[in-house]
Amino acid sequence: MKRARWALSAVVAVAAAGLLWWRPAWAHHALAGFLAGVFGLYLLRHLVLLAGALHAPARPADEQGELPSVTVLVPCHNEARVVDGLTRALAALDYPADRLDVVFVDDRSADDTGTLLERAAEAHPRWRVLRRAAGAVGGKSAALNEALELVRGEITVVFDADHQPEPGCLRALVRAFDDPGTGAAQGRCVVRNPGDSLIARLVAVDYLCGYLVNMAGRRSAFGLPAYGGANCAVRTSVLRELGGWNVDSVTEDTDLTVRVWLSGRRVGYAEDAVDTELAVTTLRGYWRQRYRWARGHQQVCADHRDALLRSRHLGALGKVEALLFLYLYHVPVLCAVALLLAGVEASWPGLALTVPLWPVAPLMLAGPVLEIGGGLVRAGTRRREVFLLLLFPALFVLSMLLCTRALIDRRVGSAYSWVKTERTAAAPNAAIGARL
Repeated sequence: MKRARWALSAVVAVAAAGLLWWRPAWAHHALAGFLAGVFGLYLLRHLVLLAGALHAPARPADEQGELPSVTVLVPCHNEARVVDGLTRALAALDYPADRLDVVFVDDRSADDTGTLLERAAEAHPRWRVLRRAAGAVGGKSAALNEALELVRGEITVVFDADHQPEPGCLRALVRAFDDPGTGAAQGRCVVRNPGDSLIARLVAVDYLCGYLVNMAGRRSAFGLPAYGGANCAVRTSVLRELGGWNVDSVTEDTDLTVRVWLSGRRVGYAEDAVDTELAVTTLRGYWRQRYRWARGHQQVCADHRDALLRSRHLGALGKVEALLFLYLYHVPVLCAVALLLAGVEASWPGLALTVPLWPVAPLMLAGPVLEIGGGLVRAGTRRREVFLLLLFPALFVLSMLLCTRALIDRRVGSAYSWVKTERTAAAPNAAIGARL
């Protein structure tokens, strides 16, 4: 299958090169028309998600039945700066103590992470610390898979070390599993350090879009939210059936999302299951984090798109949305191509286009800006936060560069492994949109 894909790609490349050489205007027209169609389709998706989010269903009533048993897993690698805040938040969770276990995984930390975790666990009989051997295979997925052997709960919940769940977070998160068809569920993450830098503030606004519009809209419009990797839960029996987390993926959350869909289950979204996390504060940190997301997402797309198209568990509309989700980190690459074509149009006066790219170009930004604006509206943020929208085109250009780099690196077979997100000091400050 892989050899056949490469052969098809080579045929398409040769055909495109031949068309460009023989009929450059035709080739330009065809590519411009294709890009216009893709951007129009994603703009329509943005509008559907925004409409779905603005008409999101009301919060369900609290269930009075017995709560499921839960095991919380927290992978930690050199997290001494943030584990105290995490352990305090976990100790304050409003959940029956006899139905809650916590397993911390000290993944070969070189700082005081393991000592701090063991000290915190001494006061809680149902907390355990798993210290991985020095020669163990690295990465978040490997650490979680090793901890999976210790899971006793019906539901497995994952928090990253910099997260701090609100007291009612677990109760809201497990409520998604009242539906027996739910295999995994995602809560809502809020950035708690937007005042640390301009980058952190932009990430905080981006999270409002991601959770209050994108995730909520996908739930309302398509029933296809995604499992996000932290402040998330998965039915333990389903997780074991699927073989745990994929150690070959640097975005194990996206990979697990697709495998849950392919198994015939759904991913739920609990918007009122709120926790806070630390955003990256520098351009370097932003690049490293988003490059990992792009690289992993593009790989998941290559790994699972054929299986999604053949799936008996998704209807036609569900397959379209699943594919649009998988190709999300390819779109900035197409935007870069569109800018190049627009430059060709500007420098080639005799090139008359049936589908000129200049009117189409705004579609590249219109959808994301509408989603971000919708997130600000749903969060009820202050009016001055709206001015942050003016800075997002610059981040979008950065996204074009890193997504293109990720795609090229993956296609040439450049080696890449999981990279930990940089942490800043854990000092809290006002979160944007923590309450609706």
